[in-house]
Amino acid sequence: MNTKLFQLDEIEQAAQLLKEGELISFPTETVYGLGANAMDEAAVKKVYAAKGRPSDNPLIVHVASVEEVANYVEEISAQSKELMAKFWPGPLTLIFKTKPGVFSEIVTGGLTSVGIRMPDNRATLALIHYAGVPLVGPSANTSGKPSPTTAAHVYHDLNGKIAGILDGGETGVGLESTVLDMTNPEKPTILRPGALTKEELESVVKKVYLDQHLITKEESPKAPGMKYTHYAPNETVVIVNGADEQWQEAITYYQSQGEKIGLLANENRINQYKSTVTAVFSLGDKNDATAAAKLLYAGLRFFEKTAVTLILAESYENKGIGGAYMNRLEKAAGNRFFRK
Repeated sequence: MNTKLFQLDEIEQAAQLLKEGELISFPTETVYGLGANAMDEAAVKKVYAAKGRPSDNPLIVHVASVEEVANYVEEISAQSKELMAKFWPGPLTLIFKTKPGVFSEIVTGGLTSVGIRMPDNRATLALIHYAGVPLVGPSANTSGKPSPTTAAHVYHDLNGKIAGILDGGETGVGLESTVLDMTNPEKPTILRPGALTKEELESVVKKVYLDQHLITKEESPKAPGMKYTHYAPNETVVIVNGADEQWQEAITYYQSQGEKIGLLANENRINQYKSTVTAVFSLGDKNDATAAAKLLYAGLRFFEKTAVTLILAESYENKGIGGAYMNRLEKAAGNRFFRK
């Protein structure tokens, strides 16, 4: 299969392929998604095959309007309506109880709930409109690897496995959407942190809970990114906290083990240690967690093109967007921190 790169004036051509049951990657404000007709079970199966994704991991359904949601879910609470009014289109996935028989179990991961979002990207909203169906849209990468934030990242992972990529340039947020479980309106719960923070959600919903329990092998996750090791590059990732002496100790220790070190760190740290390591990637200003979040996946992918065997990665304060950054980084590192 030849994977075609579609430009923004070719959206209708890409939509036609979706109608025919093919896979098209699309840009969003978060990361690139891998689109298939959510109502076509055979097309959805192709998504799992292309990504190598576990089939009990549910898929998020992408829509082009708020009004469509009522076609797919049993009930939309008043709080859910308020959240959609304020944050859609945007990086928020809401989990609802789905109407029986609407989506295949391969979309829902065998659950009675479904995650739905309306992405904040005009090209992709147009793509959904022209396709005339909701689209599943997991990140367009090999399962478990860093999510793609450019069309080139998608092409690297999925060339020859999908029909096309709609090139919308670099994504803005760089991390996947916040997933909020609304199946119990009395207890809105964040299942996956993202660009939209708990504090922002609580400007609409009085109290938002955070699900931090670890999913076991026997459980079915209610949202993507909860169960398996995710976002991991080929190289080992180790998170380093805090002071300069910790960084120097980590560099010295791993070099003594024969590792070729890559630094994924703030600009100050990079300037301090770049002459002593194999390769570096800057996450920007040390106080800007938003920039770090946007650059995280690109940084993890960057080292594939180098001789690096181990990445030392910067930690950020675990709150707000920094919480989403740390959620992804800890999974990429398998919760591996440098401690000596």
